Order: sequence, then C-alpha cells, then structure tokens
Amino acid sequence: MAANTKRVFFVNYVPAPILLELLARRPDIQVDRLSNDSPEAEAEPILSRAHAYQIPATRHELAPRFHGTAALLARTPNLLVVSSSGAGYDTVDVAACTAAGVIVVNQAGGNREAVAEHVLGMMLTLSKRLIQADRSMRREAGIKRSDYTGNDVFGRTVGIVGIGHVGSRLAEVCTGLFRMCVLAYDPYLTAGQIAARSAEKVETLDDLLRQSDFVSINCPLTAETHGMIGAREFALMRPHVFFITTARGGIHDEAALAEALQDKRIAGAGLDVWETEPPDPAHPLLQFDNVLSSPHTAGVTRESRDTMARMTAEQLIDILDGKRPPRLINPEAWPAYCDRFERIIGVRPQG
Repeated sequence: MAANTKRVFFVNYVPAPILLELLARRPDIQVDRLSNDSPEAEAEPILSRAHAYQIPATRHELAPRFHGTAALLARTPNLLVVSSSGAGYDTVDVAACTAAGVIVVNQAGGNREAVAEHVLGMMLTLSKRLIQADRSMRREAGIKRSDYTGNDVFGRTVGIVGIGHVGSRLAEVCTGLFRMCVLAYDPYLTAGQIAARSAEKVETLDDLLRQSDFVSINCPLTAETHGMIGAREFALMRPHVFFITTARGGIHDEAALAEALQDKRIAGAGLDVWETEPPDPAHPLLQFDNVLSSPHTAGVTRESRDTMARMTAEQLIDILDGKRPPRLINPEAWPAYCDRFERIIGVRPQG
C-alpha cells in the first residue's frame, strides 16, 4: 500500500464498474466495500479510517445506520467528503456534514438525458392513452378505438418545476421537437437564465399549475420542497392535466394525488418516485389505469450509469488530490473542510 493512502468506502454497489476501475489506477487510493448487513466488527475499522464515502442516493436501498447523519459522522473522524452516487442526496444530512467540516458532492447532470427521455415517454404514453388501450386489449374482446381517443402533445403547454440539468434538457426537447410552450418555476433563476434554457419564467408555482397541460417535477427534495404539491396544488390544475414526477418521493402528497385522480380533478399521472420504494403492489395509486408507474428507474440506463460512474471517480480523485470539486453542495463547509484536509492529509486544498 502506498504511503499517505487515501481511503474510500462504499455500501452495497457503485453505479458502474468503471468507477472502481478508475480509482484502482491510483496506487494511493484504497477502496473498501461494505453492505447493509456488514457486522460492526467489519464496518468499524473501515469507517474509522475513511476519507471519502461514496453513498447511494436512494434512501430505501441503504440501511439507516449508513445514512450520512451526525451518528455516522461521529464514527468517521477522518471523513472529508460524502459523495452521492446520483443527483439527489437525500441519504445525506447536509447540515450535519457542514457542521463537521465535511463537504457533500453529487453527480448532477450525469443522468439528464435518461430522465428527460423518461419524462417525455410518460407524457406521450399518458396523452395517447396507451396504458388504458393496452390493458383493455388484454382483458376484453371487441373494444372500440374511439373509447381510447388521446391527444397530441404538439403545441401544448408543459410546466417544469425546477429547471436544472434535467428540466432544461426536457425544455429543449419539448420546444424543439413538439413546439410546446414551456413554462418554468424556479425561484433561484432569473427570467433571462430561464429563457436561455428554452423556457418562460413564471413568478409563482400557482401560475404554472393553472396554465399547464403537463406538470413535470424536476427539483430536488429539500426542506423547502417537501410536501410542495398537495391537495391545494392539485386543485389548481386543469382537469385535463397530467402530473409527472421523476424527482423524489415526498415532494408530492400521495394521498392527495389519489384523491384528485379518484375525483377526476386531473387526467392522470406518471410516477417514478415514491414515499416508500418500491411501493406495495396494493398502493392506492397503482390501482388507477391512468397512472403510469416505474420504480425510480428514470435515470437508470446503461449510458447514464456509466457517465455518472466516470463523473464520480473523476470528482473523487480531484478531491483527494486537494482540488475544489465542481459539484459542491455545501460550499459554506469549505473553510472548515480545508483546515481538516490539511490536518488529515498534510496539504491544503486549492481553491
């Protein structure tokens, strides 16, 4: 083992093998693997020596004891960075990491194409009523084509909540391919910035909900967005609207959505994310023929997994080499992190 070895650990899996292959090219980096059921005797020495934690982004796939909380940070005195395998980071308590001088990074943008395509696929499937037609053909004979009349998406209005990497790619496709009117609600961007991302800024979420034929949720789950779409918001939507989310469970109220569908206040929904993943087959939302469901697979393609794995490895290597990472979630932790990095690694980070 090389002198001044930097130690990285992960739990269960990494996005693609290329991540480990790239790290293995560095003799000064050692990678350890744990699993959800690793005994404490195995986990403790790995945690106590770790400099970097490559953490899964999906909370229900990770044992609570390995979530990036204050309790875990207390067991990792040398930890410098928690790196999410995805764009989301709801397995990480960012405030606790900041307080401990630990930086948090993600892989935002790595699966933008995959997720945007998934949203578009849901829009087309719902609008063309493909689910209902397919299920009816399997259940009964002599169905009438006119009973499954759908709608074009061409020229309609899509409202995007959160126009970051995925939202901007979705806006680009909808504008260029289908000449849709694209509205965006993102309080952190100006009208000019949103226009550069192929959309028109609306000042309030209510305005977007009232005007859209499709509503796509593409923002992260934070304290600010948790419960953002509830009964009040569904009541503002048009009766023919389709609600689509590939963001995170918890942003929308599942019970309120089921009630809106039951009362036919909205036309249908495309759901890739859930409060509990995967949802129980008896989940109320899975009983509707106008709900298209997937098990948090919008970003799961071979191409996106490979891209995110490469991004992860390159960013981790830069961090361990003392460089400032490009996808830093908590920049306020940087000063304390630099002090800790210098004390633990022996050199001060750049930037």
